[in-house]
Amino acid sequence: MALPKETLDLIKHFEGYLRPLNDGSGRVRPYLCPANVPTIAFGSTFYENRVKVSMSDPPITRERGERLLAFEIERICEPAVDKLVKRKLHPLSRGALVSFAFNCGTGALARSGLLRAVNEGRWNDIEREFAKWRMGGGRVLPGLVRRRKAESDMFLKGVRLLSAGDTGVELPRPTPNAETTSMWRKLIAWLLRE
Repeated sequence: MALPKETLDLIKHFEGYLRPLNDGSGRVRPYLCPANVPTIAFGSTFYENRVKVSMSDPPITRERGERLLAFEIERICEPAVDKLVKRKLHPLSRGALVSFAFNCGTGALARSGLLRAVNEGRWNDIEREFAKWRMGGGRVLPGLVRRRKAESDMFLKGVRLLSAGDTGVELPRPTPNAETTSMWRKLIAWLLRE
């Protein structure tokens, strides 16, 4: 299932594209996140080969940063969310959990009260469960408070849409074939005869 654009926008907004070089190239260098973990580009802490980012790694381009983000979302976060969640979710709700897993890790999601609340359908607990994950480096971080609020809002919007019958899946519109078109033309011509 494709991730909604809103989810990617949320992740990119809160992760940022950090530590650009001052050479006009748009490349970024590794940095330490608030939890003191070496990170690069859009919050990536490891590469496709699962080697962890180190502070001595060379700078990368924005395109490479986008590929790292896509790799982690598509190969790690989405499959973990799909495996851990035991109920049908709207794509926005699923996307909020993918954002959480990207930021906190799939292991954190797996052992969280948030996952239990989701699987038990305790929607009234969702905002509180997201909000519990606001610490970084041993302190409450305002950016994580805002991110968890945005994720819980996205999740609950998906719950409301799903309960209203919006599955988030756009069904293809039938395209008329030549036979159907010919039949309709004959019918319209017959109806318009005098």
